[in-house]
Amino acid sequence: MSNFIASNIIKQQDIYMARIYDNIKTKFTEGLQGIITNVGVKRVDFCVGYFNLRGWNLVVDQMDTLTGDYVYENDKHTFRKCRLLIGMHRPTEELIRQLYTDQPLPDANYVSQCKLEIARDFRRQLQLGFPTKQDEFTLRRLSAQMKEEKVCVKLYLREPLHAKLYLAYRPDDNFNKIQAIMGSSNLTYSGLTKQGELNAEFGDSDSAEKLAYWFDERWEDKFCLDITKELIEIIDNSWAGDKDIPPYYIYLKTAYHLSEEARSGIKEFTIPAEFKNCLFDFQQTAVKIAARHLNNEKRGGAMIGDVVGLGKTITACAIAKMYENTFGSNTLIICPANLQDMWAKYRKQYDLKADILSMARPIDVDNARYYKLIIIDESHNLRNNQGIRYRNIRDLIQKQDCKVLLLTATPYNKQYKDLSSQLRLFVDDDTDLGIRPEAYIRSIGGERKFAELHEDFVRSIKAFERSDCQEDWSELMKLFLIRRTRTFIKDNYAKTDPTNGRKYLEFRDGHKSYFPDRVPKAVKFQTVDGDQYSRLYSEQMIDMMESLKLPRYGLIHYLDKKKAEVASQYETELIANLSRAGERMMGFCKSTFFKRVDSSGYAFLLTLYRHILRNAVYIYAIDNNLKLPIGDENTLPEDFIDDADINDIFTNDSEGEERSYDDNLVSIPNDMDIYMGKAEEYYNGLIGKDNVQWIETKYFKHTLRQQLNKDCRQLIAMVNLCEAWNPQTDQKLNELEKLLNHTHRGDKVIVFTQYSDTADYVYHQLKRRGVQHIGKVTGGTKNPTAIVERFSPLSNKSEVSAEGELRVLIATDVLSDGQNLQDAHVIVNYDLPWAIIRLIQRAGRVDRIDQRSEQIYCYSFFPTDKVEEIIRLRTRLNERINENASVVGSDEVFFEGNEQNLRDMYNEKSGSLDDDDDDMDVDLGSQAYQIWKNATDANPDLKRIIPEVPNIAYATKKTDNVVEDGVITYARTYNDFDVLTWYNSRGEIVSQSQRRILQAMACTINEPCLPAQDNHLALVEKAVKGIKNENINVGGIIGSRFSTKRKIYELLNHYYEQPLTLIYTQEKKDLLKFAIDQIYNYPLLENSKFILGRMMRTGSTHDDIVETVVEMYENANLCRIDEDKTKHKDPIIICSMGLKS
Repeated sequence: MSNFIASNIIKQQDIYMARIYDNIKTKFTEGLQGIITNVGVKRVDFCVGYFNLRGWNLVVDQMDTLTGDYVYENDKHTFRKCRLLIGMHRPTEELIRQLYTDQPLPDANYVSQCKLEIARDFRRQLQLGFPTKQDEFTLRRLSAQMKEEKVCVKLYLREPLHAKLYLAYRPDDNFNKIQAIMGSSNLTYSGLTKQGELNAEFGDSDSAEKLAYWFDERWEDKFCLDITKELIEIIDNSWAGDKDIPPYYIYLKTAYHLSEEARSGIKEFTIPAEFKNCLFDFQQTAVKIAARHLNNEKRGGAMIGDVVGLGKTITACAIAKMYENTFGSNTLIICPANLQDMWAKYRKQYDLKADILSMARPIDVDNARYYKLIIIDESHNLRNNQGIRYRNIRDLIQKQDCKVLLLTATPYNKQYKDLSSQLRLFVDDDTDLGIRPEAYIRSIGGERKFAELHEDFVRSIKAFERSDCQEDWSELMKLFLIRRTRTFIKDNYAKTDPTNGRKYLEFRDGHKSYFPDRVPKAVKFQTVDGDQYSRLYSEQMIDMMESLKLPRYGLIHYLDKKKAEVASQYETELIANLSRAGERMMGFCKSTFFKRVDSSGYAFLLTLYRHILRNAVYIYAIDNNLKLPIGDENTLPEDFIDDADINDIFTNDSEGEERSYDDNLVSIPNDMDIYMGKAEEYYNGLIGKDNVQWIETKYFKHTLRQQLNKDCRQLIAMVNLCEAWNPQTDQKLNELEKLLNHTHRGDKVIVFTQYSDTADYVYHQLKRRGVQHIGKVTGGTKNPTAIVERFSPLSNKSEVSAEGELRVLIATDVLSDGQNLQDAHVIVNYDLPWAIIRLIQRAGRVDRIDQRSEQIYCYSFFPTDKVEEIIRLRTRLNERINENASVVGSDEVFFEGNEQNLRDMYNEKSGSLDDDDDDMDVDLGSQAYQIWKNATDANPDLKRIIPEVPNIAYATKKTDNVVEDGVITYARTYNDFDVLTWYNSRGEIVSQSQRRILQAMACTINEPCLPAQDNHLALVEKAVKGIKNENINVGGIIGSRFSTKRKIYELLNHYYEQPLTLIYTQEKKDLLKFAIDQIYNYPLLENSKFILGRMMRTGSTHDDIVETVVEMYENANLCRIDEDKTKHKDPIIICSMGLKS
C-alpha cells in the first residue's frame, strides 16, 4: 500500500514539474503537438504576438483530431475547436487611436479599415519566401478549417500584446482539465522549430485556470476583432487558393507587369491639341511612352526607333510641342545636313519654337542658348563616340543638362555598342541605371566573378557594354526605346477592308492608307566571257586588288621610331592617331574597291584613278622633302557617305576633267608620268584646307616611297586589265533603260546606287538616251529636299508644275534616311549593297504611310546565271579582308553572309525584302503593352481582374512540343529588373529570352488549365534562388593584377606601412586607412579611376597619388558607396506558367 501511495505522489510531482522547450534540446513543436493530441483534449486556445500562416503546417494535422466543445462567449454558448488570439499584428497607430473614443463600440468604418490593413499585412506575408507544395496544402487546409469553424482567429487591439500562451482543454479529466505552455515562441515556423526559445509547460490546475481566465478576458474584449473571414478570403484569393487560374490570366499578368512603364505613360500624358487630329493611335502611344521615359529624372533621354515609314518625325514634333507648352522652352533639332529643309517645313507647319542645326556643323557649346529638349535625328550616325562631332554634341548636352530624344530606324548596326554609344550622349559612366546585365553576370558565374573581371559599377552603361546577351540589351532598352515594326502596326492598329481583305490605316478625314506588298524582282543582264563585266569580276582582277598594300592608310608601318622620338607634341598626337586608325582604314578602303566593282565599271575606274593620283601626291612630297598631307581619309570618317569622297582632302574642282558623260569610251591614263605631272598642282591645292594636317616626311622610312610606287604599278595594271569602259555595251545600263522606257513607262521610279560616281554616270547616260523628267540627288546636292518635292509632291504636300515634276530619280543612300518618296512604288537597286538591311531601308522610303499602290516593286540587278559566283566572291573577299583588319565605320557591315537573301532576290522569292517577318524587333515594353491593350479592349473587365490576380499565382497550359515541358517563372528583383526564366521539367534552362518566353506563354481566354506538374513550385524556387544567389555582397574584390583598382590598392597599402613624418601624420595615416578600406569594399568612381590611372601612367609621385586619394575620400569622390549592398532583398515572384505536353 505504501508503495502505491508513493508512486502516485511521484506522478503528481511529475505533473506539477514544468517541462522546458527551448528548440535546442527539446523542440517546442513536440510539446505543442503533444498537448493538442493528449488523451481527452477537445479544444485549444492560442495567444501569440505573431502568426505566420505557413507556420500552421506544424499543427494542421493535429487540429483535425480535435472534437470540439462549447465555450461561453458573450453571454452565449459557442462551439469551438481552436481559438487563436493575435496581439502584435496591428494597423497604424492612427487607426487604433480612432477606436479609443467615447463611443460604446468602435465605428464600423474604422473596424473595416483595421481589418483591411491587417489583411494587407497577411497578404504580403504569403508573398514572401518560396512557395512549396506543402505550403499550398497547409494553407488550403487552414482555410477549410476556418470555413468549418474549427478555427477562429481574432486580433487584439487594446494594446500591443506580446504574450505566447497555448492552452489545451480536457473537460473530462477530473484531475487536470487544462494543460498550458507559456514562453517565448510565436506561432511561426522559426518560433516553433528554429530559433532558441524558452517555453515551459504547466500542469497544475490552479495556474492553468488562471491563464485560461486571462485568455477569455482578452478574447471577449470589445477591441478584439474577428478576422477569420478575412483570412479565409486572403488564402482563397492567393496563389494557394484551390480555384484554378486560367493560363490566359497568367499570360496577361505577365504582359501587365512588363508594360508598366508604357501604361504609366499612356495615363500620365496628353497629346498637344495641334496633333490630336493628325497622329494615328500608334503614334500617340509613342509620344506618351517617350514622354514618360524623358520625364524620368534618372534617365535623361529616350529613343524612338520605329522602322522606316512610321512617322518618327511627326511623333518627335508632338513631343517638342508638349515640352514647349509645358516649359515654355525652345527645342534644338540636330539632323543630317540633307534633312534640314525637311525639318524646317515641319517647324513652320506646327509652329515649333525650334532651332535646326546640321550634324556636321560645330556647335559653340559655351555660347549656345538653353534648350529643354534636344532632338537628334538619324542618331545612328553618332555611333563613333570618339569622333569630334560626337564629343561636341555630347558636351552641349552635358552643359545644358537637358532631355534628349533620339530618332533612328536602325538603333544598332552590327553590335550592341552602337546602341550604348547613342545612349552615352546623355547617360554618364557612373549613372545608376537601376538594372544590371543579369544574363551576362549569370553566364560568367555571378556578381563576384563580374567584380573580379571588371572594375565597372555593375548597374552602369559600362557594365552592359560587357554583355553580348540579347536579353540584357532588351532589358536596358526597355528604359529608353520605343520601336515598332510594320507588321506590328498591321496586326495591332490596322483595320481590315472586307471587300479585299487588305489591311489599312484610316486617316481622320476617312481616307485609307493600305499596307502594300513588297515584290522582289530580278533584272538579269547577259555577260559574255571576255567582255567588260567579265573582266571586272575576273580572278586576275580580284587577286590584284588583294595584293594592294595601300601604304597611305598604313603610314604607321613605315614610321621611323627613332626619328619620331624628336617629334613635337602636335606631331606625336598625329602619329598616335595614325596608329589607331591605320589598320581599320586599310580594311575599309579595300572593301570599297570591291564594292565599286559591283556598282559600275565607271565608278571602279575613277577609284583607280584617284588612288594613283593620291599616291603620286605623296611621292611628290617625299621627293621634294615636303610635309605629307594627313586628312580625314586617314581617320575613319564619322559620317562616311558611300556616294562620294566628301571627306577626301584631295577633292579638287578641276578633278572633273577625268569624267566623261558622252557616248565615247570612258578611259583613264595608264602612264605614271601623267599622274606625277598633276601631283604638284594637287599638292598646292591642299594648302590652306581646314581638314588637312601635315607631318614631316623625315619621320618615315624610305620603304614608304617604294611601296607607293609598287602600288601604283599594280593599280595601272588593273587599269589596263579593265580597259576603257563603253557605255553603249553596258548591259546593266541597257537593262535599266528598258525598264524605265518599257516595263514601267509612265511610272515614277527611284534608282538607288551606293556611289555618286555611279549616280552621275547613270543620270547623264539616261539623259543622253532621251529619258525625260529625270533628277539626281547625291551627297553633294545642296538642297535634296527641293528635288524630292519635285519627285514626290503629293506625299510632301508641294505644288509642282507638270513640267517641273520628275518621273525618274537617281539617288544615293543619302535619301534612304528621312525623306518621303511614296508617290513612287518602283525601286531599282542599281548595285547591291553588301548588307541586305540597306535594301530593306530603301524599300522603306516608298513603303510609307499613305502609299497608294497595292504593290511595291523592288528591282535588283544580277549577271545572268552568276548569283552563286557573286556569293562565292563576296564570301572570299570578306574572309580575306577580315583576316587583316576590322571593317568598321560605315553605316553597313561588309557582307553579313546573306547568301540566302541574295538567292531569294535572284529567284524573286516573296518576303525576301520584308523588314519585319515577326515581332522580334519590337521593343518589349510596346509588345507587352499591346498584348494588354488588345485584351482589355476586347474585354474591359480584365482591367479589374488581372491586377487582382495575386503574386506567385500559377497555371499550367498544354504545349505541343515535349522539349518545352517545364515551368516559366517571372520574378522581379529588388531594383525592378524583370527576370523571366524557363526551366524544363528536368530542371535544365530552356531560355531566358523575354521575347521567346512571352511567345511561349501566349494563349487565348479559352486555353484550359491543366493539373500542375508535381515539381512546378520546386522549379519556381529553383529559378528564384538562381536570381537571389546572384545578388550577393561582393565587397573585397580588387580586380585583376592589371586593373587600376588593384594597382592603387597595393600602392596605398605599401605607403601605409611607412613611418610617420611631419607630413605623413597619424591623422593622415588614419584617413588613408579609411580610403584603403573603401577601395577594397567598393568600386572606384569612373572619374576617380581615370584620374588615378592617368597619374600612375604618367609617373606621378606616390606622395601626390596618396594626397589625391585622401582628398577624393574626404570629398566623397573616391568610390561608389552602394547602400543596397548592405541590404538583403529577395526577388518578388510575380507569377509562373507551367507547360505540359
